[in-house]
Amino acid sequence: MTPGEARLQAMAAPEGDIAAATHTLVVGPYLGRAAAAARGNTNGSPEALRSTEARLDEAAGLAAAIELDVVEAIVAPVQRIRPSTYLGKGRVEELAGVIRAREIGLVVMDCALSPVQQRNLEKAFGCKVIDRTGLILEIFGRRASTREGTLQVEHAHLAYQKSRLVRSWTHLERQRGGFGFLGGPGETQIEADRRMIQERMTKIERELDSVTRTRGLHRQSRARVPYPIVALVGYTNAGKSTLFNTLTKAQVMAQDMLFATLDPTARATKLPHGETVILSDTVGFISELPTSLIAAFRATLEDVIHADILLHVRDVSHVDSAAQAEDVGSVLRELGIETSASRIIEVWNKADLLDADERTRLLNLSGQGRSDRDSDAPVLVSAVTGEGLGVLTARIEARIARQRSTFAVILPPEDGAALHWLYENAEVLDRREEEGGTMHLAIRIAPEKEPRFLNRFEGARRLNRVS
Repeated sequence: MTPGEARLQAMAAPEGDIAAATHTLVVGPYLGRAAAAARGNTNGSPEALRSTEARLDEAAGLAAAIELDVVEAIVAPVQRIRPSTYLGKGRVEELAGVIRAREIGLVVMDCALSPVQQRNLEKAFGCKVIDRTGLILEIFGRRASTREGTLQVEHAHLAYQKSRLVRSWTHLERQRGGFGFLGGPGETQIEADRRMIQERMTKIERELDSVTRTRGLHRQSRARVPYPIVALVGYTNAGKSTLFNTLTKAQVMAQDMLFATLDPTARATKLPHGETVILSDTVGFISELPTSLIAAFRATLEDVIHADILLHVRDVSHVDSAAQAEDVGSVLRELGIETSASRIIEVWNKADLLDADERTRLLNLSGQGRSDRDSDAPVLVSAVTGEGLGVLTARIEARIARQRSTFAVILPPEDGAALHWLYENAEVLDRREEEGGTMHLAIRIAPEKEPRFLNRFEGARRLNRVS
């Protein structure tokens, strides 16, 4: 490892000890109605749907996710964004007073700052400043554990950092690790660092190409199995990993924490009627997710892109559930996934946290009392208590069945090999035997196995057409 690479690696090392001792102020510089309308944030946008309190709570939760000592969280309304400091002069002076009085060492601005705005705020506040993008990158840097995830996060962070070498980036002339928002000063070697970062980014891109090709080979081998892929998507902390663990009996990290899961996990599991599916847990989405991270994690999210069924998991106990759903839909559309597609099942999670009236209202909206297992309505569940999971698995089976043909097959009693083949390669929906032992079966089979089935069972009678 070269000295330059060692220094870059140090930039990505965890800073838990430093973070825990850093008094942090979280600032919500949220646009007023007039300013939001001027920027195109209409009443139907996620920002307009989301309450100010919930936005600030989420920002504080992001800071807490990397053990920062959040001393205070303040809303700082913005009527007009200033090119130099984002906030107005009076607001900057007011916050500077709070920072001095509370001995704040780091300010988290819950917005996207330009390098100039970030530098000027640091001068005015006399402490480090990080914006929402930098904070999310820091969290992702802590949580990535697979080789691919680590490379993707590092690439996204280096691209972000490269654009900010106009300011005193903290890795210059410092020894301790971290992604760079805590630590000492330094103005030297800016051009050398910019060149070093670009060289490292190029190297990462080559490594990612290799990892992506390997993932492609794995996907091809899995496609030859093949099992339907059911991918869980949703806002961060919606309960995807808890639901994944409940359905698969796995032990994926599931905590009441933003971005508890970053690297994708896949497990094979059987549905009640014997169908095997691959269930895939994915990174949670969040409002104002940096575009660079969506691009960086495109390969990781390929399981979502290629999934047969998407379970959009929503925390319906959250006050901003509707806005969170809009954010998830926006990211899915950016990935080229049509959010109204028939393969999406909306899962209303955390029913155990609802009061009786709200629970009844949502049950009526979902129509779970009806017998229609092939409905497109949402499913109300609790991943913690198991409520509604029977309805959910039935809905998954029904959605898979939409893409499969069913056939009637008659087998003589002595053809045990053919019967075994059907149980191994198809779903046996019904089986009746005559007195002489002749078997009448109704089976459902995946499209890719249908040619082999028809070649072996020439007398099979088709019962339906796929939708």
